[in-house]
Amino acid sequence: MCFLFNSFREWKSYCEEKDVSLPQSVIEYECEQKGATPEKIHAGLLQAYQVMKEAVHTGLEKDMKSRSGMIDNGAKKVFNHPLTVLSPEFQKLISRALAAKEVNSCMGRVVAAPTAGASGILPGTMVTLQEIHGLSDEKIAEGLLVGAGIALIIEQKASLAGAVGGCQAETGSAAAMASGAIVYCLGGSLDQVFNAVAITIQCMLGLVCDPVAGLVEVPCVVRNASAASIAFSSAQIALAQVSAVIPVDECIEAMGEIGASMESRYKETALGGLAATLTGQQISERVLIQDIEILPDEELPD
Repeated sequence: MCFLFNSFREWKSYCEEKDVSLPQSVIEYECEQKGATPEKIHAGLLQAYQVMKEAVHTGLEKDMKSRSGMIDNGAKKVFNHPLTVLSPEFQKLISRALAAKEVNSCMGRVVAAPTAGASGILPGTMVTLQEIHGLSDEKIAEGLLVGAGIALIIEQKASLAGAVGGCQAETGSAAAMASGAIVYCLGGSLDQVFNAVAITIQCMLGLVCDPVAGLVEVPCVVRNASAASIAFSSAQIALAQVSAVIPVDECIEAMGEIGASMESRYKETALGGLAATLTGQQISERVLIQDIEILPDEELPD
């Protein structure tokens, strides 16, 4: 698939041998594989980040109620709730991740990072990180490049799709991308970036994809919020140089093995898990009947 990113070990060796940063190596990949220019890549990243920020703002300012009724302005409720469980920053992180994902569930404009089902994680984490640490859009763009490189390897060794590897492949991958980006943006070393990815994957292994009524709403939206919090906790652990013990490449291999052995009913088919509960089935029946258009009978020709 590519000339650089067959594994995190090879990615590290390339950066050390060529004396280039993680973001620069991804730019080289894009230029080599897609014929892009660094300027075009940079402009595209800034545009993508702008869309992410707009999704956060839209989810916190506009009416976010999905056609099924399962999504009903949850992000605004969390953002405006008077009781703060940990800190105002944590409350903002959760609400922003919910907001961007609710925009997706309500057919708004998002960045699939790496998928639409996980589209709240990077916006929630990056917007909050930027606010807390006063980072520039350019630094966030570098973090997004690091996240892109992480996703390239996960895609090869495991999967980014819930239909292939369960929700660990979607929200798990997005959380890994976010944690690596966070560590990079805060000045972490290459090893710390990769350790954050490993810790995140360890926390997300085995998560099934069981969308109620086959819609990317429940439990998908709240999982974006929890994955965003895991990204931050993994980054904090990695920055303190606490080892994941299992190397990142082996963590990704485990993720692929688990995804391959997971039953199909837990891979976006809405046949197992929460989708198969009594309430889940009732919602599915209601939503499906609601969306069916009953046409009048027509006389058949003789």
